[in-house]
Amino acid sequence: MRFNLVASLMVAAAAFLAACSSEENGALPPLGTVIDQTTVSGISSGAYMAGQFQMAHARIVTGAAIIAGGPYGCAESAFSGMVVGPFETMLNASKAISGCMQNAMAVWGVPNAPLLADKAVQRAADGAIDPIADVLSDRVYLFSGTNDRTVYPAIVASAVEFYKRLGVPDANIRFVSDIPAGHAFVTDAQGQSCSVSSEPYIVDCDYDQAKDLLTFLLGSVAAPSKTSAGRFVGFDQRLYGGDRSRSGLADTGMVYIPDQCRAGGCRVHVAFHGCAQNRETVGEAFVEQTGFARFADTNRLVVLFPQTVATGSNPQGCWDWWGYTGSSFLTREAPQISAVAAMIERLSQKAN
Repeated sequence: MRFNLVASLMVAAAAFLAACSSEENGALPPLGTVIDQTTVSGISSGAYMAGQFQMAHARIVTGAAIIAGGPYGCAESAFSGMVVGPFETMLNASKAISGCMQNAMAVWGVPNAPLLADKAVQRAADGAIDPIADVLSDRVYLFSGTNDRTVYPAIVASAVEFYKRLGVPDANIRFVSDIPAGHAFVTDAQGQSCSVSSEPYIVDCDYDQAKDLLTFLLGSVAAPSKTSAGRFVGFDQRLYGGDRSRSGLADTGMVYIPDQCRAGGCRVHVAFHGCAQNRETVGEAFVEQTGFARFADTNRLVVLFPQTVATGSNPQGCWDWWGYTGSSFLTREAPQISAVAAMIERLSQKAN
């Protein structure tokens, strides 16, 4: 199992510090999880991060759910590499909004799924992300609400094309695009009216999105539990992300741990929230109302909810999909990607 040096050092530091503190004091506990059966999901900026993490760590990821997000690398400017620093970030941000959310650059061929697939292949050949061959067996769930005017349906359709261009078989792709949802995570009983696109970005469309995406990514799921049989546990993300001004990560993340997973052998699902959907902004809404915990209890699944923080360069607490943490944002070396990889590695360690 290959992890970058930064992630390995973070894991070592975390393990040392965690040994000196208890779970109740914020340590991410070692649970002996099965690292190479990791799945990821995300909405909006979290959807882009789910795709980025899948590509960067394809060796351990077996499936990804992209909810209201576009293809990997969509926001990278054509001038990337020619300019650096704030100017590069500004160009990426402009393309992200116009071309990878609003679909205002379609006349110029943005998003260009074939080009983005070719760039991903080259990035893998350069060793910046895991081999593309490790993506081809993944299951990929994608979703776009028909009333989403934040990330237009055509952008998500481009992500479907991206995966097909890489060589992911049609049977491994599920694209749900017929539900009248706004820009939000969809449930069958929680949240606002189906077409709404506002905080906390959770809507009731009589559709259990957590169930559908987990069923597709995992192959099958047992019926959800009626009552919680585990715990939501806060943990110190500074052990993995370091300085929040560099990583954009909040001081505290959340993880849901079913009781039976404390004995080891469970899988991990990483759920990336969207912009203005972190705990700092909406409290526990995304963590507790999206429904992942109900299925975690009955399917031996640890659910990791990493958290971002709002900063001057990222006022809505989005995940980095346009380079505000640096030019490596699409690679294993990205601060947020390497931090989450270290969290997953920590969970896979066996408890003493």
